Amino acid sequence: MWPLVGLAFGVALGFAGAFGGAGPFFLVLFLGALGFVVGRVIEGSLDLREIFSPGSARRRPR
Repeated sequence: MWPLVGLAFGVALGFAGAFGGAGPFFLVLFLGALGFVVGRVIEGSLDLREIFSPGSARRRPR
């Protein structure tokens, strides 16, 4: 299923670039990436608290 989703996203980017230029291309790219992140958060495979928390888990030992 994921290859088909990637194919559809690539086709959407292609149409945006071909018929709209650079502005719509980057808009579709940004909204697609945002939708991907939101989907991962809703699915539960991405925890935003781990990314944005100032805890010591993100620090590397020296």
